[in-house]
Amino acid sequence: MGLLTFSINVTLDGCIDHQEGIADDETHAFFTRLMDEGGAMLWGRVTYEMMESYWPAVARGDAEAPSAMREWAVKLESKPKYVVSSTRKDFPWTNSHHVTDDLRTGVQKLKDATPDGVLLGSGKLATELDRLDLIDEYKLLVHPGSPATARPCTRAGCPARDGSS
Repeated sequence: MGLLTFSINVTLDGCIDHQEGIADDETHAFFTRLMDEGGAMLWGRVTYEMMESYWPAVARGDAEAPSAMREWAVKLESKPKYVVSSTRKDFPWTNSHHVTDDLRTGVQKLKDATPDGVLLGSGKLATELDRLDLIDEYKLLVHPGSPATARPCTRAGCPARDGSS
């Protein structure tokens, strides 16, 4: 059985936001290493749609991007991607799959079938998986600043293990 690892960008004051903050070569190299170590990606629908709207174009060379971003995109293109969604059933991006069982069963089956582990990158989904005690490890990339539009971690997800905010 592989581990489920939750990893995301976070600022020192606890804000998370996929579309804000530092997205430099070092950040992309960090997440590329994490992706290389794992056997699959796991996202919620919103994160999947955000990723799907940009990264395939970078992988194809249709969007301008620095080399670290292109490396990430090319590797992501071939990586199995699993999506939890109750509202969308069709995921056409290469190697994308819908988690169809209930959340606990579907994610546990994915962990069991992926000995190299699964990399989780969705804050709201992480909150639910944490409550189900399915996350095995956390690898947070901490940035010093806080973008004005970022959401506090205690409101967007990642509550304390004891259930307090």
